[in-house]
Amino acid sequence: MREQPNVVALTREPIDAEKLVAETKSGEDGAVVVFDGIVRNNTRGRRTLHLDYEAYEEMALKQMEGLAEQAREKFGVRQVTIVHRMGRLGIGETSVLIVVASAHRGAAFEACRWVIDTLKKTVPIWKKETFADGAVWADGEPFPPELALDPEASHEG
Repeated sequence: MREQPNVVALTREPIDAEKLVAETKSGEDGAVVVFDGIVRNNTRGRRTLHLDYEAYEEMALKQMEGLAEQAREKFGVRQVTIVHRMGRLGIGETSVLIVVASAHRGAAFEACRWVIDTLKKTVPIWKKETFADGAVWADGEPFPPELALDPEASHEG
């Protein structure tokens, strides 16, 4: 198996998903699973204008590197790429890209899901959502029902 280092980065430039996926693929892989988190135009009934991401960058990078290594060990995958965008992002732009390469699809899917879920809960990256009618700092967990214009929509995942 070709030993390849994990790729972990914070960037202020647009994320080139196609390039990162191509760079991750290798002949021994049977699967490459990609999570491409993009900025959507609404959150719980509120029209989103843009997002701003900030981080405690030194700690975030260290924790992202740890997540990539833990995913390799825990799920037996070959390589993990985690790239998160910082600064202001418009609708449709990629905010976070995770690419997991593995001999088997099951491990790749599980590792990818685990990485994004764990990153959102533990890595010091913060998101400010600016809406047509105001703004809120969010932590990636479920949107607070009291801030939704449509309370029924606050239960969406």
